[in-house]
Amino acid sequence: MNDVRIMKVLLGPHVTEKAAIIGESSNQYVFRVVKDATKPEVKLAVEKLFEVEVETVRVTNVKGKTKRSGNRIGRRVDWKKAYVRVKAGQTIELAGE
Repeated sequence: MNDVRIMKVLLGPHVTEKAAIIGESSNQYVFRVVKDATKPEVKLAVEKLFEVEVETVRVTNVKGKTKRSGNRIGRRVDWKKAYVRVKAGQTIELAGE
């Protein structure tokens, strides 16, 4: 796996109320990742970018919502998010914090 691929795996943090609650209670962080990212790629990217040790990675596919604009019906794009748990005592500094 090359460095260019690792740098492109993470699209950014997914900041929501649920993500904040999970982060405070269980030392987890939520990231938006590219659609074809695998768990080992996400783990390697987080460890390399934030210099932390990752314990577990859970990945989920999020289906795009159906939306209406006037008389047309369309769908938003499907995307993927990753729940990353870091070792106890380590933190990731995100811009929103």
